[in-house]
Amino acid sequence: MRMPTTKMFMQVLACLLWLATGGSMALADESGIIAPGAQLEKLAGGFEFTEGPASDAAGNVFFTDQPNDRILKWSVDGKLSTFLQPSGRANGMCFDAKGNLWACADDKNELWRISPKGEVTVVVKDYGGKLLNGPNDVWVLPNGGAYFTDPFYKRDYWKRGPAEQEMQAVYYLSPNGKKLTRVADDLQQPNGIVGTPDGKTLYVADIGAGKTYRYTVQPDGALRDKHLFCEMGSDGMTLDEQGNLYLTGQGVTVFDKTGKQIEKIAVPEGWTSNVCFGGKERRTLFITASKSLYGLSMRVKGATGQ
Repeated sequence: MRMPTTKMFMQVLACLLWLATGGSMALADESGIIAPGAQLEKLAGGFEFTEGPASDAAGNVFFTDQPNDRILKWSVDGKLSTFLQPSGRANGMCFDAKGNLWACADDKNELWRISPKGEVTVVVKDYGGKLLNGPNDVWVLPNGGAYFTDPFYKRDYWKRGPAEQEMQAVYYLSPNGKKLTRVADDLQQPNGIVGTPDGKTLYVADIGAGKTYRYTVQPDGALRDKHLFCEMGSDGMTLDEQGNLYLTGQGVTVFDKTGKQIEKIAVPEGWTSNVCFGGKERRTLFITASKSLYGLSMRVKGATGQ
């Protein structure tokens, strides 16, 4: 979660257009990824700051109201409920193949694994005996290993001293959960993270530098072949079945697998934090943005495991 201090001109314009159209906007389909005639729809509002959307195998979407310390569930039949509260002030989240929800628990700078029944296991609580900066976003591989970003955003609810880690980095947790390795230490402020369904490619956004990188995942979890994917950072991100990458911040910006921008989805909020695919057929793009949850019907499906 990155809280901006000002609203950009285009976001203000988007808000005005939103109001002028009565709370819905038909979007152009220049890229071919948005469903014909689809409108961005506000599904729920009144939250403090939404984050971390993640879809389970059935298509239900879980997301956080981070300052209010709760994880909510938007069911496939359009019903909103509270899944877990308190939730460790969960931020970025991701489901694994067993149906467990992994969450970056910002309250005590931990990484959690939450069972379908809401039972919590603290998976990571430190690195090298020192407190992490604050795990922010997580992606679980098909083999059960996990990558997470660890930027430093000082929270007013923390009861801790200054940052103990000497850098803001990306970490890899082995499938058995016994080995935590720092795998990228040359980024200014890593934030959004997601990988391909085959577990071979990882995308990491350096929001501090305004760039997103692509890596090749090694069998031991190490990252190789760092490649600049695009000149844009991101708070959260997801992939669709065509390999298009969705970045967030000022709305949602979509890049094809070559790094070419193909779509820009305006969202009438000051900050768009994260995004995922969900719904029964995984053809709805769910967007967490400031105080609201939005949905957009798509032609494409989400990539498997996103």
